[in-house]
Amino acid sequence: MTERTGLARELRTPRAAAVAGILFAAMMATMILLVGPNGATIGSDSTSWVTTASTRQSVSLALTLVPFAGIAFLWFIGVIRSHLGAREDKFVSTVFLGSGLLFVACLFSAAAVRGVALTLYPVTGPVSVDTVQLIDALGASLLTTFASRMAAVFIASVTTIAHRTRIVPPWLTVCGYACSLALLVSPPGVPLVLLVFPAWVLVLSIQILVVTMRPDSPGDLNTPLI
Repeated sequence: MTERTGLARELRTPRAAAVAGILFAAMMATMILLVGPNGATIGSDSTSWVTTASTRQSVSLALTLVPFAGIAFLWFIGVIRSHLGAREDKFVSTVFLGSGLLFVACLFSAAAVRGVALTLYPVTGPVSVDTVQLIDALGASLLTTFASRMAAVFIASVTTIAHRTRIVPPWLTVCGYACSLALLVSPPGVPLVLLVFPAWVLVLSIQILVVTMRPDSPGDLNTPLI
């Protein structure tokens, strides 16, 4: 029983949040890089990501990573919320949680839409260009218009909470608001812009991990880490 309690406590520590954030950032960035160059642009008339075996494999791998990235992201959210506890501002934390959940929903929806094309069209079968374009536009819209905006709101709300509770240094606060603004005003149809989000999560996670590994660290987000 003691071992189980200890394991459960470890899974809720700031270090666990940092690990989850790093895992999410790695998988999300890989997914964007795999899908982005392969026809994930609104208005593209290319069907090569469906008809070419190599690009199909890249997109298929990216779609396989999506559920695991979502799980890591939800874990990241859960650990942070559990440690903020009564200190979190209810308004900002509601925006934080809501935007995070909507981001995952948009991400899963975009992946599901693209998965439909891979299921409908085998490599050697006939391809309806109009259908592929429709699927392409819908998937890209979900990812670059809706998911990116939710990511922007998520970054802004987390940055606000982190700044108020002093769990990040001032330079990371400025970086967070800059990344949020970049995603908020980014043009739709350019999936590579979304790399800003995993990059920010990676930097935040590394910051939390480094600070909590210091000998004098409280190891707890209930105490300021800076």
